[in-house]
Amino acid sequence: MFTTTKDLMLPTTVTGSWPRPRWFDKSLWGRNVSDAMTDIDYREKFLDAVASVLSDQEQAGLDILTNGDYHLDENLGGLAWLLYPAERMCGVAHDETYAATEEWSFPPGTILNEVMGGWRYPAVTDKITRGRSWEFAKIWRLAQAKAGRPVKFGTVCGQVLGSCLEIKTDKYPKDKRELVWDMCGAINQELRELAAAGCKAIQIEDPMIHLAGPANPSKDYIDFLIEAFNHEVAGLEGCEIWIHTCWGNPNMQRVHDDTSYASSFEAYMERLHGDIWTVEMKERNYQDLELFGRYKGGKWPKKVALGVISHRNLQVEGAHEVAGDIRQAMKYIDPEQIVLSTDCGFGRQGCNRLIAFHKAVSMARGANIVRAELGLPTHEIRAANPLLQIDRTGVGEATLTAGNRN
Repeated sequence: MFTTTKDLMLPTTVTGSWPRPRWFDKSLWGRNVSDAMTDIDYREKFLDAVASVLSDQEQAGLDILTNGDYHLDENLGGLAWLLYPAERMCGVAHDETYAATEEWSFPPGTILNEVMGGWRYPAVTDKITRGRSWEFAKIWRLAQAKAGRPVKFGTVCGQVLGSCLEIKTDKYPKDKRELVWDMCGAINQELRELAAAGCKAIQIEDPMIHLAGPANPSKDYIDFLIEAFNHEVAGLEGCEIWIHTCWGNPNMQRVHDDTSYASSFEAYMERLHGDIWTVEMKERNYQDLELFGRYKGGKWPKKVALGVISHRNLQVEGAHEVAGDIRQAMKYIDPEQIVLSTDCGFGRQGCNRLIAFHKAVSMARGANIVRAELGLPTHEIRAANPLLQIDRTGVGEATLTAGNRN
């Protein structure tokens, strides 16, 4: 069901995470948000930080906003993205933690060895249930109350989470399928409350299908992952379901060598229940873009959120560069089906706020260039208005006109 992107041409957004303000030095460290909000220092800094990221994104001209994932702890390489649900589930023990399993190990002397080798995971010691609310609905509401545009809320999927945690109980088989299923069910309960609260865009992040595909797992396993994802999003009424995929983002690092979507393309476009599929493209030089050509001019099963901004390259893309990439994409994807986004989030020990901000501005400006070429109305970008610059000097009428146009 299209909600936030309905009737919008080339809408712009970011994947989720955003660099923190330097003064926002608070984390939940296992607490629920309501408990942490009784701490007046946390309450003020958290609410002000959320307000600042929403203001940055609106000023940059984005159409769909995020809360920057500021409810996640600031820890090594963005581990809290994985652990926020796990730390609040029943059946997961937290008094002892473990290193990553062998499949996530990397050679000594590499950044991935230091980051992901430093990650510690709790163990599954009993049957998984949600336990009390993780307060997704409240976290979203605190952001939406401060924003004049829709706020998208994202969470790690149960597939990735289940693949990382050690099983220390005889209540789950070692193949982890039953564990993944229960985790997807627990997340589904939380997401139903989020949708009921009024959130119109819910993003499920990194199902395992594209990550498992290059390893040539059995068809039976891929079928299970598809079924598990559809279980995770079942019953979400009145909202857009976004399916985010990328190839890794700890400390801005790519985790996988084979980054082709070819083996998982049909699963994501046609078999997973959802409305928008987000694909990492800019960092991969738009590899696999031609696969979408089979739907051009026909019936689209999903919209496509193209990553037109790299979260790994610190060089800020130019607006005309973004516009050129959009034009290239329109050779294969009808413009009505295109959403513009970042390859992944800017947080997770990523780039600084200034770079993230101007990358978002370039995306919005590039979208306006193409909208104008298509004869469509452009969207306001306060960050590109010469009259509203931080250091406004020597602004002439010609510059003002150009700034409003592009």
